Amino acid sequence: MSYVPLHLYERAGLYLTVFLTGAAVMVIELLGTRLIAPFYGVSLYVWSSLISVTMIALATGYFAGGRWADRAKRTGLSLIISLAALFTLLIPWVTRPVLLATDPLGLRAGAFVSALVLFSPSLTMLGMVGPYAIKLSTSRLDGVGTSAGSIYAVSTLGSVVGTLLLGFFLFPLVGSRQILIGLGIALLALAAAVATYEQKRLGRTAAVLPSVLVAAIGIGLLPQAIGAGRAYDGGDTLQIRSERESLYGWVRVIDQRERDLRLLMSDASTIGAASISSGENRLTYQEIVHLLPALAPDMTRALLIGQGAGHMATALHDRYGIVTDTLEIDPAVASAASEYFGFKPTGQAIVGDARYEIRRLTGPYDLIIHDCFTGGSEPAHLLTVETLSQLRGLLSDQGILALNFVAFSQGGHNAALASVGRTIAQVFPHHLVFISEPGEDFNDFIFLAAGRPIDLDSPALRAEQAAWLKNRIVAVNETQGVTLTDNFNPLEQLQTRKAEYYRQVMVDWYGTELLVVEHGDKLSHPTALRAATNCRAAICRIAPRTGLGLNAGAINLETLGDDDGSLYHNIIGGPHDRHAQRYGSF
Repeated sequence: MSYVPLHLYERAGLYLTVFLTGAAVMVIELLGTRLIAPFYGVSLYVWSSLISVTMIALATGYFAGGRWADRAKRTGLSLIISLAALFTLLIPWVTRPVLLATDPLGLRAGAFVSALVLFSPSLTMLGMVGPYAIKLSTSRLDGVGTSAGSIYAVSTLGSVVGTLLLGFFLFPLVGSRQILIGLGIALLALAAAVATYEQKRLGRTAAVLPSVLVAAIGIGLLPQAIGAGRAYDGGDTLQIRSERESLYGWVRVIDQRERDLRLLMSDASTIGAASISSGENRLTYQEIVHLLPALAPDMTRALLIGQGAGHMATALHDRYGIVTDTLEIDPAVASAASEYFGFKPTGQAIVGDARYEIRRLTGPYDLIIHDCFTGGSEPAHLLTVETLSQLRGLLSDQGILALNFVAFSQGGHNAALASVGRTIAQVFPHHLVFISEPGEDFNDFIFLAAGRPIDLDSPALRAEQAAWLKNRIVAVNETQGVTLTDNFNPLEQLQTRKAEYYRQVMVDWYGTELLVVEHGDKLSHPTALRAATNCRAAICRIAPRTGLGLNAGAINLETLGDDDGSLYHNIIGGPHDRHAQRYGSF
């Protein structure tokens, strides 16, 4: 390679190329979580997988790019960018088969291998641009440091701009697949511009033919990439009524008409369910809210953190006249609750991150329902001494905090469960723990905490209701846990087993196909049908606890004197299915 100094406009063009490819790296990395999240969630394991794959790909690209630059003439950059564009366009096309193929590997290995297969080819090619650009910009040995520093500074600046552009502007307006396709087209255009420059500089058209060939293949794949996610079309058993991608996940409203069931899902978590015909809540665990006002009479104001479909707020108002403020982080969930589940706020309907929003609220509240720790990823920042202290500051003197936590019991020795109890004890002088279903290891644990003793012999409780509560009190060995704080919070790591088990429940329940279906497809895949109609008893039992869950099937309305026992029949397996009768909803 001859070392002819670049002209000013050539150097500017090279810097622009490095800037744009640096932006592309971060766009692909951040989009990765949106493509994988509906299937594997947004846990720390998914993020760790994506970041690790990005680092591996860039390291590989830096090495390969340096070797290529030392052996090539002043052409080849256009081929590198063309290949990056081609691999980027392939991502939307192959996402579904890759996710389905990696499903048997489980949550952690599946997330990593999926990210490796989907994103490392394009990221590796983008990583090769830097070393190649350094070689192109270096005319003398004593200027190599300046060249390298300038190239990587411009590339990093491009990554910053790409991150801000995606997070602040593109994500709220455009779907992730559309952004990837647009990025692929932009890289093809950039490759064409670089190829034109290389052809003029060398005067040999043959030097850029490989780039032209790769670009042609990429253009030919555009129809397949654009149509990705629309090809699957089964019957009408499960119908996606609405699908919206937000900053926080894929939010879907799914109907199963033969069961008169409408589901609200965020990624792979079920956060709401209702009857299609009547709009009645089908997540019967939420009926525990009917008991809470009896534990602190004269409740008038409540706060629900984790609105979901909004049924608990509606029940508190309709049955007790309690005005409930709701907090929901995802605007797409809030919109779906209003449009498809008939939710009408009785108090403030706040959309935002609870940790930020609770600082702006003014109490007192007689009841706070903290309903964010069910089956999906753990928002650990919402379960710390600092967060609970803020919530206690919003409670009235007689107020109660109800916090749901899904975990394995392990005989009361589960470290995550113990950590939650220990953390609550740091803030509240009195708390009780209830289990949803005695004798089951995987369960909902409901922590009731207050500044005063919680009276289970309250005259407002009927005898059978008080007996039901007392029968479900459990002891948690808090010495097995740690105090969760903003500084130290290993909750997600402690819940690894729960996360993997929960995801398998979702796969067994819905079928793998549903978790990667989008854009209004209808589903009748055999796996999904089998899960939705003839699921194993264990899955039938657990499925109702996959949503907002204060208590999965905790209250049997028939035995507690409620007239609404009809919810417990004809949902799964008919009235003779023991689990369907006990748990209702699904």
